[in-house]
Amino acid sequence: MISLWIRNLLYWLVLIVITPLFFCCLLLAAPLPRRTRHVFGVSWALTLLWMLENVIGLKYKVLGAHNIPTEPSVICSKHQSGWETLSLQKIFPWQVYVAKRELAWIPLFGWGLVLMNPIMINRSDRSRANQRLLEQGLERKRHGFWITVFPEGTRTKPGRVGKYKLGAARMAKQFDMPMVPVAHNAGEFWPRNAFLKYPGEITVVVGPAIRPADDVGPEAMMAEAEAWIEARQREIGGVGPFADPDEKRQRLAQTAAA
Repeated sequence: MISLWIRNLLYWLVLIVITPLFFCCLLLAAPLPRRTRHVFGVSWALTLLWMLENVIGLKYKVLGAHNIPTEPSVICSKHQSGWETLSLQKIFPWQVYVAKRELAWIPLFGWGLVLMNPIMINRSDRSRANQRLLEQGLERKRHGFWITVFPEGTRTKPGRVGKYKLGAARMAKQFDMPMVPVAHNAGEFWPRNAFLKYPGEITVVVGPAIRPADDVGPEAMMAEAEAWIEARQREIGGVGPFADPDEKRQRLAQTAAA
């Protein structure tokens, strides 16, 4: 346990040191083209991901990478921790996030996030939020960015299902972009708002792209994505120290039966 604390303290020390440095680089690069300054934000994420893998011991594997389309798409991902906000930037091509407006108020991190061209929405004003999704999403697509959406809107505990909102499907439908469902069990190793991250192996599963069709509305697209994601969550859950108790018991029973 002492070793875990030391490794986590080292991770946080690196985070504290590099965040102002990368923010300054982003600020200096603000007048440059979007893709040029995007390098600094992605590099920050990849540095922290390296620390998680090589210092904390929190590794990951990706299943279904062959399902990743070659054209810009909407990434529709489960949201359990802070880990996926880092790792998706390595697993998929350059992307922008749909994020709540309040994140922009966080010193350095939030200011740097704004320079990374996210789609910032006010969740308390749903009609305006949907309008911004569509307006800014189309503009990001024109610049060749993928768009990452956490359809549940906030982080959910392992074994829990939030309400899947339609924003990702609406963008995919209106912009004629594939929607790629993503499942993972990161919350079993990095719980919400937790100081300690635990070693282990996260499983990420990338599903077949859900492509828009004239006779299929966003409700049906999101229902398909939700069904696929939650089915995969049940398959990969129950392995980490913060796994849902029911999923952990099911995993143990499967292991014993094998």
